[in-house]
Amino acid sequence: MVGNLRAAALAGALFVALAGGEAALAQKTGGTLKMYSADSPASMSIHEESTVFAEGPMMGVFNNLVMFDQHVKQVSLNSIVPDLATGWSWSEEGTELTLPLRQGVRWHDGKQFTAKDVQCTWDLLMGLSSEKLRVNPRKSWYGNVE
Repeated sequence: MVGNLRAAALAGALFVALAGGEAALAQKTGGTLKMYSADSPASMSIHEESTVFAEGPMMGVFNNLVMFDQHVKQVSLNSIVPDLATGWSWSEEGTELTLPLRQGVRWHDGKQFTAKDVQCTWDLLMGLSSEKLRVNPRKSWYGNVE
């Protein structure tokens, strides 16, 4: 009898402790986001680095033409969604990809984001630019791009 009373009292105390938690704090805008990293990135260039330590912190800084939807399994084309592009279409031959760009996107300095910016990035990745990457860990990915 005493054991049952103790068990009931313990269960009641546990229930009160768990039910009496504080409400979640409201989200706020602004401020500083601090993230832990086990290593320092060699650079802040997402084109020259291929480690999670370099790319992870930069995901909040750079946008992509397309990206993976984190709520969809990445084993299908349904997981690829527009970001700076509004969609995409292939030519009938399947050799040309067209990506219409989102309107109203601006750089940090207020300049408009344009197709010339995308071309500049592709030229840099392909080694066609007067500027050169120190390292290009993904160069082999673009071997069939003209």
